[in-house]
Amino acid sequence: MNEILNKPDRISISPKSQIILNKILDENPLLRNLLEISETESIFLYKMRQFIEKLMIEFPFATDFYREAEPSRSTFEKLTNKEIAIIRLKDYSENETRTFTDLNLHGKKLVSNPFRNLWLAFKYGRGGASEYYFEDMLHLFRQLNDSEISRKPAKEEVENWMDRHPSGLDEDIVRVREKNRERIIKIIIKKIDSGEIHNAKYSFGPGMNQDEKFDLVLNEWWYDRWFHLRFAVRSAKVLNEMLDNSLNNDTMELLYEAENKGIPFFVNPYYLSLLNIANYGNSIGADLAIRDYIIYSQDLVSEYGNISAWEMEDLVEKGKPNAAGWILPSNQSMHRRYPEVAILIPDTIGRACGGLCSSCQRMYDFQRGNLNFNFDKLKPKETWEHKLTRLMEYYEHDSQLRDVLITGGDALMSQNISLTKILNAVYDMAVRKKLANLERDDKYAEILRVRLGTRLPVYLPQRINDKLIEILSEFREKALKIGIKQFIIQTHFETAMEVTPDAHRAIRKLISAGWIVTNQFVMTASASRRGHTAKLRKVLNDIGVLAYYTFTVKGYRENRQNFATNARAVQEQMEEKVFGDIEGNSIDEVSALPTEPQNMVENINRIREKYRLPFLATDRNVLNLPGVGKSLTFRVIGITRSGRRIIEFDHDSTRWHSPIIENMGKIVIVESKSIREYLNQLEEMGEDESEYGSIWNYSVGVTEARMPIYEYPEYNFQVTNEITNLDIPKELLQAVS
Repeated sequence: MNEILNKPDRISISPKSQIILNKILDENPLLRNLLEISETESIFLYKMRQFIEKLMIEFPFATDFYREAEPSRSTFEKLTNKEIAIIRLKDYSENETRTFTDLNLHGKKLVSNPFRNLWLAFKYGRGGASEYYFEDMLHLFRQLNDSEISRKPAKEEVENWMDRHPSGLDEDIVRVREKNRERIIKIIIKKIDSGEIHNAKYSFGPGMNQDEKFDLVLNEWWYDRWFHLRFAVRSAKVLNEMLDNSLNNDTMELLYEAENKGIPFFVNPYYLSLLNIANYGNSIGADLAIRDYIIYSQDLVSEYGNISAWEMEDLVEKGKPNAAGWILPSNQSMHRRYPEVAILIPDTIGRACGGLCSSCQRMYDFQRGNLNFNFDKLKPKETWEHKLTRLMEYYEHDSQLRDVLITGGDALMSQNISLTKILNAVYDMAVRKKLANLERDDKYAEILRVRLGTRLPVYLPQRINDKLIEILSEFREKALKIGIKQFIIQTHFETAMEVTPDAHRAIRKLISAGWIVTNQFVMTASASRRGHTAKLRKVLNDIGVLAYYTFTVKGYRENRQNFATNARAVQEQMEEKVFGDIEGNSIDEVSALPTEPQNMVENINRIREKYRLPFLATDRNVLNLPGVGKSLTFRVIGITRSGRRIIEFDHDSTRWHSPIIENMGKIVIVESKSIREYLNQLEEMGEDESEYGSIWNYSVGVTEARMPIYEYPEYNFQVTNEITNLDIPKELLQAVS
C-alpha cells in the first residue's frame, strides 16, 4: 500500500459507498477490467485517458465543442447526453491531480482526483470518497452508456408543476395574509399600550378604545411606509412573537446566536404578514422562499465574521483600479464592471433596505459595518451634494458610460427630496455630456438608460405613492427630450407568493409613470423547486413585469443552505423556461414593449396569447461571477471527495467587458453542496426526487444571448473607441483593440 500516502487516502469508504461502487463496476465491465489490470494509479489514469481519447475520436462533435475557444449556444443545444458525459470525462482526466482553492473552507487547498478515488476504492476500499461522490460518478457512467435516458418534460407537465405554487393574489392566500395582518396589528397595539415601544408619531389619543386603535392602524398607519420602518422587527424574540411563537426551539436558539454575533434583523410588519404560522391546504410549503429570506441558516451564523467578499470589486483600495481595471471617484459610492454602466450608491438612506435578505450579496458589507439599518446615521450629510457633483462628473467625462444604475441598499429608500436631487443631477449631467459632444470629433457615449434598483415593491409597496410617481413621471418626461430613452425599475420578486394586491398596485403605479419594471430573481434552494420559477415569470407577466435575470445563489459556505446547484440552473433553463422561449417574429414584438410602457400588461397578454406562451422567457439564467461578470458558460472539470462539483466558468462572450477580461482567464468555483445534498434538501421540502432525475447530466452550460429588449439603443453617431478611467497595461489595450 505504498501508493497510499496521505491521511484522507487511508480512510475507508462507507458500506453505502461500496454498494454504489459495486453498481458502477457491474454496469461498466470495461471500467472494472481497467481497474483490475492497473497495478498503480498512474497506469489506471493512463488507461482511462486512452479510453477517453478513443471516445473523443468516435464522437467528433463532442471534440469540436471541447476545443471551441468560445462555445456557441447553438452548438451546446445540439450536444447529446453521451457527448456531455464524454466532455466531462475528458475534463476530469485533464484536471486530475490539479489543486484548487476552496473558499467554502476559507481557502483550503484541495486536489481533484476522480479517477484516483475510484482506483483506491477498488484496490483497497479506501480513499475517503463519500457516497455523494460515488453517486455522481454512477450517474456519469450511466449518462455515458445511455443507460439512463433523461426524458424532458412536456409543456403540460411543466404547467402542472406551476400550478403547485400559489400566488399572493389567490383569494385563499389573501385571506390568510389578512389574518396575519390582524394578528400583527394587535401585537403592535399591545406593545404601544404597555409602553414597551414608544413613538411620538404613532401613538393613540386619550380615550381610544381597542376597536378605534385597530381601525387607525389598519386603515391609516398600515399604508404609511414609515410605520413599517419604525415598527420593523429587530430581534429574534419579537420576530417569534409576531409569528405567534410558532418558531421551534432549535430555530430560536440559532436566531439568538445570530443576534449575539451581530447579524442584524430587520423585517417590517407588512413583509412579516406574508409568512404563514401554519401549513394547511394550498399553503403547504408555499412561503418557504420567503421564510428562507428571513430565517438565518446555521451556515450563515457560523460563518458570520469570516465571510469572504464574493465580488472582487468590493475590495477596492483608494486610488487604485478595481478588479476590472476601472478607476473610480469613490470606493463606496460607485461600482463598475462593464464599460457602459456604473452603479451609483447614494450616501443617503438609500444605502439601506426595506429588509435584510439572508443570502444578500452584500452580507460581507454588513459584516464589516459598511451597511446597517440605523436610518438616522444614513441620512444625507451636507457633503453629499458636493460628492454627488463629483460622481456625476465621472459619468460626464467618461467616454463609454451610457447607463446609470442607482441602487444601494435600495434606490427607493431615499426620501423624495433626496431622490429628486439625484435624478436632477443625472439629468443635468446628461445635458452637459450631450452639449460637450457637439464640440468633439470623437464622440463620447451619451446617457441612454436610467435604472433604479429596488426591492421595495416587494418589501414595502407602501413606498410607491403618488408623490413618487409624480417624481418619476416628471423626470422621464424631461429626460426623453434630451435623448434618454430607457427608464427601468429593476426589482427583485423571489416568489409568486410575494405578488400581493399591494405589490400589484405598486407595480401598476410604476408602469403608469412610464417606467418599465424588470425582475432579478435569485434561485435559492426553496425557489428552485420544479415549476416555481416558471410560475413566478407567469405571475409577473400578468401584472406587467418582465423577467430580467435568474441568478444562481452566490457566495461561499455562508449561503450553502440557500444554494441550488448550477446543474439545476441549466436544468430549469432547458426543461422549464424553454416553454416561454421567444423566437422569430415574437422577438420584435417583445422588443417593442418598452415603447408603450403604460400598456405593458395588455401587450404582454397579447403576445402570450398570440404565440401560446405561458410566460415570456426574457431572462437569462446566470451566475454573477467574481470579477468576470454574469455568465453560465461553464464545464464541470473536477469533483471533490465529498461529491461537490468543481466548475470552471468563462465570461459571457456575447457582451462587452473591460479589456482586462482577456488577461483574467477562467474562474474556478467549488460548489458548496453536492447534487445529492441538494436533492435531499428538496425531499425535505416535500419534493419528489424522481422529477429531478436529469439533473445529474447537466455538467456543461453556455450563456444565453441577451434579449434585444435589453440592448442599448443605437446612436446616430459613432462612439469613440477610446476607453477612459481605465488602468491596465497598454500592451493589453493594444492587443484587444
